[in-house]
Amino acid sequence: MDKKICIIYTGGTIGMVPTENGYAPRKDYFRDILISSLNEEDDSLPDWDIIEFDPLLDSSNIDVTHWTKIGRAIAQRYDDYDGFVVLHGTDTMAYTASALSFSLENLSKPVIITGSQIPLCRVRSDAKDNILCSMIIAGEGVVNEVALFFGGKLYRGNRATKVSADDIAAFDSPNCPPLATAGIDIRYNYSALRKPGSGKLFLTELKQIPIAVLKFFPGMQFSLFENIMTESLSGIVLEAFGAGNIPSNDESLPDIIKKAFDKGTIVTVCSQCAKGSVSLGAYETSSSLKKAGAVSGYNMTTEAAVTKLYYLFSQDYPKEKIKAYMETDIRGEMDL
Repeated sequence: MDKKICIIYTGGTIGMVPTENGYAPRKDYFRDILISSLNEEDDSLPDWDIIEFDPLLDSSNIDVTHWTKIGRAIAQRYDDYDGFVVLHGTDTMAYTASALSFSLENLSKPVIITGSQIPLCRVRSDAKDNILCSMIIAGEGVVNEVALFFGGKLYRGNRATKVSADDIAAFDSPNCPPLATAGIDIRYNYSALRKPGSGKLFLTELKQIPIAVLKFFPGMQFSLFENIMTESLSGIVLEAFGAGNIPSNDESLPDIIKKAFDKGTIVTVCSQCAKGSVSLGAYETSSSLKKAGAVSGYNMTTEAAVTKLYYLFSQDYPKEKIKAYMETDIRGEMDL
């Protein structure tokens, strides 16, 4: 394959080694084991370079600054490579994939995020297959967006979510079909792929914005909720029941949400259900949210809703524009 890709190693289980305190990343270790692992592969792989972040991170420690660091690493090398593979821990991989999908505008090359459930140094590791398939997909150039490859399937980055802590098939995309499936060959779902960007790549550097996520549950005390909704909170994602429903036996909640919205907080409603979509107003128990100024997240994942808020607030848009964009599909993150 006459292509060249850039591998960006951020940390995560894929390159960890056992220590007395459990698995942990080791500096300057992964490149050598990767070279050793790939040295018997055929010429179907593209040429590659690797960049290792310092420090290496367990993905539980990833935050907004790291999303921007990864975005910069891609943007600075964008013209030098045919595609990119980001090696990342699984715990927050879907958040990073979603964040990059919004911050990297006008992509016309593959950015494939992958990792593993078992370190590459272990005999039963799933790392090698995930890396090899991601490298091939990044080199073939069929995909023109941020995607997540894991367990034999390629998902749109902002549609993926982690569904298992211990299965090899750790990710799924409940409301969007896979972009590709790896069997004997890699089979692309061409009808699901996004078109390449029409302009020059543009990176939005995400800002540290006060954003919260709140999950409803039976018996929830809404007085605690009011303490969260302060003037400093820019956005909040509510994980509601079903199609966007909330308890209606406490009339204080809609008033709290309206006060927050009037102060400038963008309230986005997502569903706790893996499949399906929010439809505010379809039930009486969700109509109060709509009247209070909340917006529908439709079938966005929580990961996509959170990172989309970071992206929109980082653009310094006015409140009404952010509210409108949260209900608009801008990167294939939702079905309306």
